[in-house]
Amino acid sequence: MREPTFWILTSLATEARHGYGVIQEAARLSDGKVTLQAGTLYAALDRLVAEGLVEPDREETVDGRTRRYYRLTDFGARALDAEAERLRASAEAAAAQLRTRKRFALGEAFS
Repeated sequence: MREPTFWILTSLATEARHGYGVIQEAARLSDGKVTLQAGTLYAALDRLVAEGLVEPDREETVDGRTRRYYRLTDFGARALDAEAERLRASAEAAAAQLRTRKRFALGEAFS
């Protein structure tokens, strides 16, 4: 799963959001490290709808502009859960390698 997709799905995990809400939530959840662009976001949302990972929830009009809200589907939640597990396992593998490296580095320093 590509990183923008991960953050879009993560942003929708707790509630339905409109596009700008997804952008804001992704930035908040990533501590500002992820900045989704509107054009990219809407193309991604269309793709995610086609893949069955998200679905339109509702539309509302605010100041004459229509906001479409999207929500995570059950299939999308399972895909996000699988990706979160994959990322956890990858991070643990990296951490284990770094711990091993540190042990070797300490052992070499005392040899």
